[in-house]
Amino acid sequence: MSDLQGLINQVQALVQRIESILPGPLSAPDWGAAVAWRYRRRSSGHGVLAPVMHLSGITLDDLKEIDEQKAKIERNTEQFVRGLSANNVLLTGARGTGKSSLIKACLNTYSSRGLRLIEIDKDDVTDLPDIVDLVSSRPEKFIIFCDDLSFEEGESGYKALKSILDGSVAAATPNVLIYATSNRRHLLPEYMSENLSYKHTPDGEVHPGEVVEEKISLSERFGLWVSFYPFSQEEYLTIVAQWLRSHGVSDPDIEAARPAALLWSLERGGSRSGRVAFQFALDYAGQHARA
Repeated sequence: MSDLQGLINQVQALVQRIESILPGPLSAPDWGAAVAWRYRRRSSGHGVLAPVMHLSGITLDDLKEIDEQKAKIERNTEQFVRGLSANNVLLTGARGTGKSSLIKACLNTYSSRGLRLIEIDKDDVTDLPDIVDLVSSRPEKFIIFCDDLSFEEGESGYKALKSILDGSVAAATPNVLIYATSNRRHLLPEYMSENLSYKHTPDGEVHPGEVVEEKISLSERFGLWVSFYPFSQEEYLTIVAQWLRSHGVSDPDIEAARPAALLWSLERGGSRSGRVAFQFALDYAGQHARA
């Protein structure tokens, strides 16, 4: 009998050890501690929502030369916060043009009205259903933000995101929207050979093949597409001036900084993105303050 009891004790201890390393259900954070969280999956497999304590202070007024894109995102977010119908959003286009900054600025604008943000890496998109279930009963409005979203062939997150956006048997959760940024609109790699699957009808109509349809289908599940384009030289200089002004540089000095701003761009392969403009402003304003 003692041998049997010893075996039972060993089995129970083994079960406890296994349970301790298995991923548990996602637990709710202190929702009053922050307005933004990052979802992180630990090495043990447990997912946690970590509060973001130091938010970017960027505002909508800080973002220049993207007025049309800003108006679309602001309108959609305003509708969402007010409890009106709103769309999931895919922001695509040139790098460094303000896609991510626009979402951060919206959070700063609307957080006082109940908007919250959860940032998730594309590698953790398979856990989206758990996050949505966790926040579905909350009174706040949640944007789930995935930056630089794209998938390679065979990645499991692709189908999980499709299901959350528009393919699940469950109804859409009214207090959750997906905002994603990407440098490519169709989110999956495309190959020349796939063009061979296109079909042409006798009247000239073009029908994409099944492979192409599958790759397009994920992007189409985002209700609102917002495209960003490379900046011209003057637009780039306008953004430079905005950032220099925000760092306390006077207008005469901003005018004098134009040649240096153009040289800074050339040294970075001719890139005239908003990110490059911001980096130049940091460098120039620092030198200006030191002098």
